[in-house]
Amino acid sequence: MATDDDAAPVVCFFHQEQRKLLSVSLQSVEINNEIVFDVKPDMSWIIAAVAASPVMVTRPRVKVGLLPYLDIMVLTPENALLLYSGKQCLCRYVLPSCLNQDKILHDLELPETSSLPNDLKITGLADAVEGRVNVIVNNRQMFRCALRQSPSSSLANDCITALAEGLGSSFYRHFLGLLWNDGDPADISEAESSHDSEWDSFCRVIMQICRKSDIISQKPSGPVPHSAWDFLLSSQFHNNFCKVNSMFGISCAVPLGQLESNFPRSSIETTQSSEKPFYTELLMESLESLHALYESLKLDNLRKSILSGAKLLGKKLSSGVYCNITMGSHSSKEELTVLAMVGERFGLQQLDSLPSGVSLPLRHALDKCRDSPPNDWPAAAYVLLGRQDLAMSALARECKYKEIETLTNVNVISMSTPYMLNLHPVTISSTISDAIGLEGTKFEDTDSVDGSMTDGMEHIFNSSTQLRYGRDLRLNEVRRLLCSSRPVAIQTSANHSASDQDLQQAQLWHLAQRTTSLPLGRGAFTLATIYTLLTEAFTVPKLVLAGRLPAQQNATVNLDPNIRNIQELRSWPEFHNAVAAGLRLAPLQGRMSRTWIIYNKPEEPNSVHAGLLLALGLHGYLRVLSITDIYQYFYQEHESTTVGLMLGLAASYRGTMQPAISKILYFHIPVRHPSSYPELEVPTLHQSAALMSMGILYEGSAHPQTMQVLLGEIGRRSGGDNVLEREGHAVSAGFALGLVALGRGEDALGFIDTFVNRLFLYMGGKVHNERSHFSTISMDENRGSAQMMDGTTVNIDVTAPGATIALALMFLKTESEAIVSRLSIPNTRFDLQYVRPDFIMLRVIARNLIMWSRVHPSKDWVWSQIPEIVRCGVEGLGGDTNDIDDMDAEAFIQAYVNIVAGACISLGLVFAGTRNGDAQELLYEFATYFLNEIKPVSPTSGIFLPRGLSRYIDRGTLETCLHLIVLSLSVVMAGSGHLQTFRLLRFLRSRNCADGQSSYGIQMAVSLAIGFLFLGGGMRTFSTNSSSIAALLITLYPRLPTGPNDNRCHLQAFRHLYVLATEARWIQTVDVDTGLPVYSPIEVTIRETEHYAESSFCEVTPCLLPERAILKRIRVCGPRYWPQVIDFGPEDKPWWNFGDKNNPFNSGILYIKRKVGACSYVDDPIGCQSLLSRAMHKVFGLTSSKASDTITDIHSGSSSITVDQLVGTFSSDPSLIAFAQLCCDPSWCNRSDVDFKEFCLQVLFECVSKDRPALLQVYLSLYTKVESMVDQITTGAIVCGDSLSISGFKLALTYIEALMTGKLSAPKGEIIQSMFVGSLRKQVEELLNCSQELKDDFHKYLKLGKWPDGESQDKRSILLSWFLQWFEVPPSSAIRTAIDRVKPKPTVSSSVPLLRLSFPRTHLSVISEIDGCFK
Repeated sequence: MATDDDAAPVVCFFHQEQRKLLSVSLQSVEINNEIVFDVKPDMSWIIAAVAASPVMVTRPRVKVGLLPYLDIMVLTPENALLLYSGKQCLCRYVLPSCLNQDKILHDLELPETSSLPNDLKITGLADAVEGRVNVIVNNRQMFRCALRQSPSSSLANDCITALAEGLGSSFYRHFLGLLWNDGDPADISEAESSHDSEWDSFCRVIMQICRKSDIISQKPSGPVPHSAWDFLLSSQFHNNFCKVNSMFGISCAVPLGQLESNFPRSSIETTQSSEKPFYTELLMESLESLHALYESLKLDNLRKSILSGAKLLGKKLSSGVYCNITMGSHSSKEELTVLAMVGERFGLQQLDSLPSGVSLPLRHALDKCRDSPPNDWPAAAYVLLGRQDLAMSALARECKYKEIETLTNVNVISMSTPYMLNLHPVTISSTISDAIGLEGTKFEDTDSVDGSMTDGMEHIFNSSTQLRYGRDLRLNEVRRLLCSSRPVAIQTSANHSASDQDLQQAQLWHLAQRTTSLPLGRGAFTLATIYTLLTEAFTVPKLVLAGRLPAQQNATVNLDPNIRNIQELRSWPEFHNAVAAGLRLAPLQGRMSRTWIIYNKPEEPNSVHAGLLLALGLHGYLRVLSITDIYQYFYQEHESTTVGLMLGLAASYRGTMQPAISKILYFHIPVRHPSSYPELEVPTLHQSAALMSMGILYEGSAHPQTMQVLLGEIGRRSGGDNVLEREGHAVSAGFALGLVALGRGEDALGFIDTFVNRLFLYMGGKVHNERSHFSTISMDENRGSAQMMDGTTVNIDVTAPGATIALALMFLKTESEAIVSRLSIPNTRFDLQYVRPDFIMLRVIARNLIMWSRVHPSKDWVWSQIPEIVRCGVEGLGGDTNDIDDMDAEAFIQAYVNIVAGACISLGLVFAGTRNGDAQELLYEFATYFLNEIKPVSPTSGIFLPRGLSRYIDRGTLETCLHLIVLSLSVVMAGSGHLQTFRLLRFLRSRNCADGQSSYGIQMAVSLAIGFLFLGGGMRTFSTNSSSIAALLITLYPRLPTGPNDNRCHLQAFRHLYVLATEARWIQTVDVDTGLPVYSPIEVTIRETEHYAESSFCEVTPCLLPERAILKRIRVCGPRYWPQVIDFGPEDKPWWNFGDKNNPFNSGILYIKRKVGACSYVDDPIGCQSLLSRAMHKVFGLTSSKASDTITDIHSGSSSITVDQLVGTFSSDPSLIAFAQLCCDPSWCNRSDVDFKEFCLQVLFECVSKDRPALLQVYLSLYTKVESMVDQITTGAIVCGDSLSISGFKLALTYIEALMTGKLSAPKGEIIQSMFVGSLRKQVEELLNCSQELKDDFHKYLKLGKWPDGESQDKRSILLSWFLQWFEVPPSSAIRTAIDRVKPKPTVSSSVPLLRLSFPRTHLSVISEIDGCFK
C-alpha cells in the first residue's frame, strides 16, 4: 500500500519475473454513508523495478484517513534507487562512498556526492518501516539505511509542512518536483547540508516560482493589471512602514521584476502562455500558506508551529474566518469556540505558546464551558476543558459503537499535551490484596482453625466492597455465616462419655441440615463477582459436614454412616454447592468457550458438573453447546445432570421458542410422545424440570399448543416412579403455563375463558358444564397417565397450587377485577374449613399480583386483606367472653397467619429491590411480631396485632410464616446490606440452632435471605418487571422442603431461578485522575408516574440505582467534584447488560473529577474547605517577611508538610503539582528575589483555592512581562525588541477589566484578581511616565516624526514604541493634522476636548501632553 500524489490510496503489485511494479490507484465513492473503493483502468501505471518498498519521506506528518502518506522506494534494473511519489520520480539515492564491511549506514547520499564501489551492487530491499529500509547488496550484507524525512532546519520544515497542508495535490506535486529537483546536488535532503543551506534551497525554489510567474505576466499579451504585491508596495501603508522601521535597518521591498538581476536569467526556461494561470495560482496559494505560517509564528511564544491549514474548508465564523469545527451541539459563542479549537487540533500546548492577551479569552471560554458542557461532545473537547471524567465516558461511548480510530486517539492526545493523563479504562481490582487498607478485610473465623481453606468467597473483598462496607465487619460476618467448607463447632462438655457421642451425632446432624443449605445463600452473595480465565479449571469449594470439638483441642467428628443416611446429604447439596460456585462467574467480555465447558466435564457424571451447567445456563452461556454435546449429556441418564441441563438451556434460550431445545424438552414430557412411540418411564423429577423449562423457553409467547399441553399437565398425574412428587409436577406445570401467558391476560387466546374455567375448577371452584372442560383433553395422551380426579371431582390438594400460580402469572399486573373476584378469600366458617390454609396464602399472593397497583406498604392495607369473619374471630380470641370453640379458633388463626404471610410476600414481590422504607419497616415489624409469638424476645410496637397465636397453632406453621416474611424482607432490601435486617437474620440463624429448629427448609430460607440482602456482594438487586416477578415467585414459592432431597412439592433446583430476576444496577464513582474508587454524593431523580409525582433523593456512591423504567436523571452533586448530569429516556426495559451499546455506564463505573482544593471523602469525611485556606497560609507563608523563612523551614525539616505534598493532597492537576515541586526544589531556596517567590506561592494558592489551574500560566506571564520591562529600563539590556508583547499584555489587561466592569459576561466572577490587574496597570504607567528622556523623545516624535538617535538609540526606541503602543498614540502625521485643525481660538485656552474627540482611544494624560507640546 502506498499513496498517490493526490492523496489517493494506491495498491502496488510487484511481478518478480517480469520485473515490473503495477500501481493501481483507488477511487473512493460514498454510497449510503459507506466508502466504497473503485478501480479504473486509466488509473494504473507500471514502473520497471527489481524490488520495491513503501517508505515515509515526503509527508511524514500527513495521513490519508487512517493510513500514513507513503512514497515508494524502487530498485530499478539499472541498479538505481529511485524515490517515487505516485507517478512522479522525485530523486535518486545511492550508497555512500565510504562504505566498508564494518560501517553501519544512517543516511543515503546522492549520486553526485558519491559512487558505489564497482564490486557492490544493490540486489534487494526489505523491512521498510517509515523512513528506514534494509538495503541488500550482492556480498550477502544488509545495511539499515535511513531516508531523510524532513529538513533539520525547523523553519524550512515548518514551511514545507505549511505548503503540504495548504497547496492542492497538483500544486504540491509540482512543488515537490522543484524541491527534490530530480537529483540536483543542491537538493534539500542532501546528507551533509546545514540549516542555512536547507533554508537557502527552499528559498531558491520559492523564488523560482516567483520568477516564472513574474516573467509570464510580463509577456506582451495585452494590458496586465498590477499584482497584489505591487499594489501593496505602492500603498501609503508601505511608505509609513518604511519610515517607522528605517531605524532598524530594514530594507524596503522591491517589485518582483527587480529581483531578476540577482539570479541568472539562463536558469529560467521558456514558458508557454498556458502556464500563466498555473503558476499564478501556485504562487497565490504558496504565499497564503506561508503567510498563515508567518502569522502563527508571530503569536507563538515557544516557537512552535500552529497551523490551521490554508484551505478555506470548514465553517465560516461570524468574523469571516473559515475554521474546522468538530461535531457537537453548542448554545453560546464560548461553546462554539471550544468546538473550533478541537476541530483545528488547537490543544493545551498551543494555548500555552500564545501571548497572554490572546490566550486569556480562550482560557476564559474554556472556563465558562467547564461546569456543564453538552453531552454530545467528543472526548477531545472534554480533555481541552479539563474534564477527563466526561472524556472517559465519551471514549467508552465511542468504543461501544465502533472501534476508536487512530485519528481520535491522536486528537485526544494533542488536546491534552503537555498535560498528558492516562485516559484508559480503570480496572477495579477484585483481589483482596488490592483492597483498601482496613484491618477488617482479613477473614478471621472464630470457629475455624485453618484460615487458608478456600470457601468460595475469598474474592469478595475488593476496593469497591470495602468502600461500601469497610466501616464495619458485616462482610466478614456474612462470609462466616455462609461458609460451608470448614468443620462446624460442636459445643459439648469437656468430660468425654459414651452418651456424649450420641449427643454429638444428633447435634452434628442438625448442623448438617444448616450446612447443606448454605450454598444457596452463598450463590446469591457471590453472584457475578469473579472474573475467571477460560484457561483455568473450574474449582468448587468443599462441602464439609464434619464437626470439631473446641473443648477437646478441635478434634474432628464425622457423621456415623451406621446411624444416619449420609448419602441423602450429598447429592442435591453438592449440586447446590456447584451452582453457587458457577454463579460467581461475572459476564465475560467474549463468548463463553464450548471447549472450556467440555474441558470441565468429568468422565463420570456427577452433581458438581450438573450444578455448573445450571449456573452457566442462568448466565446465558449454554448457547455455545451443540446439539451433539447436549445429546451426550442426556445419554448419561444422570438425574441432576438432566435437570440442570434442561433448566440451563431454557434459561439461555429464554423466550426464544428455539425449536431444537423445544424438541429436547418435549421428549421428557410423555404426553407429547406420539401414540406409536414406545412407552418410556420418565422420572417425575425430569418431567417437572421439563415442564418448567418449557415455560421459560416459551415465556411471554402465549403459544396456544404449549398452553394446552401445560393446562392438561396441571391436572394429570405423572406416570413416573414417585407418586409422592405429583404435587410438584402440577406446580411446575402451573408455573410453566403462567410463564407462557405471562401478563397476557385475556389477550392470550380467543378461548381464554375455557382455560380460566379449567383453572378455577382445579382450585375447587364451581363452574357450569364441568364435563365439557374435560372433553377438551386429547384422547391420544400418554397411556400411562390418568386425570387427577375421582369421577368428576378433581383432587384439588394436588392441582390447586399450580392452578392458582398459573392464574396469578397469566393476569399479572392486569388489574382484572373479574379474576380477582373469583379468587376470593374464604369469608364463611364452612369455607375456612374447606380451603387449606396454605392455599389461602397462595390466593392472597395471586390477588395482589393481579391488582399490582393497589398494593401499599401500610398496616391498613395488610389488615384489609383479612376477611371480616377472620378479623373478628382473631380479635375475639383475646377477650374474656370467648365463645369460639377450639376448631373454629384454629381455623381463624391458620387463615390469619397465612393471609398475613401472603400479604408480606406480595409486598416483597411488588417492592423487590426498591429498598422502600415503608415496606422495610412494615415487614420488619411483622417479622418481630411472629418471632415474639413463637418465643418472646423483644417488645413490639404493634399494639393492634392479636397475641397468643401459639396456643391455637403449631410452631412449625409460625416458623414457616416467619421465615417467609423474613425472606420477603430481604427481597425488598436486596443488595443493600441493610444492617438492621442483617442483625435479624443472624439472630434467626443462631436461634434455630439453639432451639433445635434446624429443619432444612427453615435454614434454606435464612441462607437465601442473607444472600439476597448482600446480592452480588451488594452490586446487584432485583427488578420488578413481569419476567423478574415470575422468577422471584418461583424462588419464593411458600412450600419449604423438609430435607435436602425433598422435591415433592417444589423442585429444589427452581430455587436458583432468582438469577433471572437480578439486575446490576450498581454504580461506582471512580476518580479519573487517580483511578481509585471514591465516595461521591449523587442526586437521583425519579420520573413522575400515575401513583406518585416526580421526586429526587440523594445517595452516596457506591450505591444501587432505581429501575430503568422510572429513572430520569443522575447528577453528581456536592462541592468536591465537578458536576455531571446523565439523563435517561422513558424506557420500560430491563437494566443494561454488559456490553450494551447504549449503556451509559461503563460496567457500573462513572468517572468523576475532583475539584482542585478539595480532598476526597475517604481522606476527609467531614470536609475541610476552611482548613484548606489555613493550611495553605501556614505552608506558603503569604507575608513577605516570612515567605523565605517558611520555605527554608520546610526544607530544613522543621515543618511536617511541604508545598508539593499539600498541593498533591488537594489537586491531581499535573501543572499545579509540577509547579509546586519547583517551589520545593533546593535551587529555588537560593534565589535572591524574595518578592517573586512570594508571588509564585500566592498565585499557587489562588489557582488551587479557586480551581483554576490554567490561570497559573497567565499570572506568571503578566508578572514576568512587567518585571522584564523594569529590568530592561533599569539595566539597559534589550530583552524584547518589538512592541508585540506589550500589545498582548495590554489586550490581557483590557479583557480582564471588561470582565470586571460587566462589559463581558463572567458568570463565575472575576477571572483574575482585580487588585492584581490594577497594580500591573499602575506599575506600567508609572514606568512609562517616569523618564524625562522619554518625554523628550516623544515630543521629537510628535513634531518631527523621527525616532531617537544617537546614544542608547535601541533602548530609547524600544521604550518609545512601548509608550506609543500602551497609550494608543496615533501616527505623528495624524497628530499634526489634527492639531492644525483644532488650533485653539483666542477664546479657548485648551485643545484637549477637541483632541479627545479626534482620538477617543488615546489616554487622556497623553492628549494633555500633546496639547502642551504644540503650544
